[in-house]
Amino acid sequence: MLPEKKRKQIIDLINREVVPAMGCTEPIAVSLCAARAAELLAQCPDKIDVFLSANILKNAMGVGIPGTGMIGLPIAIALGAIIGKSQYELEVLKDVTPQAVSLGKEMIDAGIINIQLKDGCTEKLYIEVVATSGNETATAIICGGHTNFVFLAKGAEVLLDKRGGGKEESCEESVELTMQTVWEFAMETPLDEIRFILESRRLNKDAAEQSFAGEYGHQVGRTLHRARERAIMGYSPFSRIISYTSAACDARMAGAPIPVMSNSGSGNQGIAATLPVVVYAEEMFASEEQTIRALILSHLTVIYIKQSLGRLSALCGCVVAATGSGCGMCYLMGGGYDQIVATTKNMIANLTGMICDGAKPSCSMKLSSGVSTALISAMMAMEGQCVSSVEGIIDDDIDQTIRNLTHIGRDGMNETDSLILDIMTHKSSCV
Repeated sequence: MLPEKKRKQIIDLINREVVPAMGCTEPIAVSLCAARAAELLAQCPDKIDVFLSANILKNAMGVGIPGTGMIGLPIAIALGAIIGKSQYELEVLKDVTPQAVSLGKEMIDAGIINIQLKDGCTEKLYIEVVATSGNETATAIICGGHTNFVFLAKGAEVLLDKRGGGKEESCEESVELTMQTVWEFAMETPLDEIRFILESRRLNKDAAEQSFAGEYGHQVGRTLHRARERAIMGYSPFSRIISYTSAACDARMAGAPIPVMSNSGSGNQGIAATLPVVVYAEEMFASEEQTIRALILSHLTVIYIKQSLGRLSALCGCVVAATGSGCGMCYLMGGGYDQIVATTKNMIANLTGMICDGAKPSCSMKLSSGVSTALISAMMAMEGQCVSSVEGIIDDDIDQTIRNLTHIGRDGMNETDSLILDIMTHKSSCV
């Protein structure tokens, strides 16, 4: 068993990275930053200037904002300033009301919100909000992590300044992980220390089931529940895994005011790391202990991979999250460490290169691709099939294989990221 100190560090890491969120985390993080700036100002701003990194802008353009029936950043910023509470973090807009939405629309119509790219910004995740009322100003900056404030100022008075580190929030208290460490922690940690992960099951399953009852986004999950589609796919563990996972994403991307449990700053990653494992555990009548350990294995695998990939990149997060759930399902099939390694290699050999072209309703389609591949990868691993090191980017060493994946997503796809944003911002339909 890992030493108690190491276990506590990993538990603290999971509790930092697996947290409730309402709405897509990029516009919600901008809303959070606007809320904090307005709190510092202590009055409603008459001007709000927002400076963003390209990845934040990309992920906030086409997604619904909870409780508003609207899409995009302006309403998220307005509501953050009007009713947002920074102590709620990624649930900053949970107090939204129709009255607040009306006030937000008035603020947008008044033209007081100005959004632009931050000049010279090299950070993937950067949000700066300058709120002004008369001669008073307040500034809030989030960088590196969706809730990681690095600068706060009211007028000339600097209240916080942690700029210049250039490190992701998740690396502030570094916890060294390897795939072996992830496995040992998930399998050996006393249950009472990790039982908290069941909250991800409750939140994300509730989100899926609420989505089945509504008409959200592209209705991928709901479609798979209809008679015609069941006649084609059946009502199997495979179809239920896809439908539950995509349904929760349908609701979230459409702006439904439904909280989900996120992972590494992404609600969709939290959904994809949780629901395939939950559904498969139910189908296989897994014990509570098996479910807990499978969920921990899934979520911690995602956290491990994201440590070197970074919060935002041109690589779709479903590749990472579905790798985690593939490991969780493989364990539930009776797999040991060797099979978990094979599942991870099979996933990386298949889905590497799937682009992230922003948060939007069609993300549920990508999640369905990711989790279906995860199940296939786990089944292959259980049959002794693993992509070998003579194929593509796969290495004999699993940790090097993961680094190969994250090196491509973090560094190799930078030009892809720029091209995606250029295409998105120059479409005739772009407002």
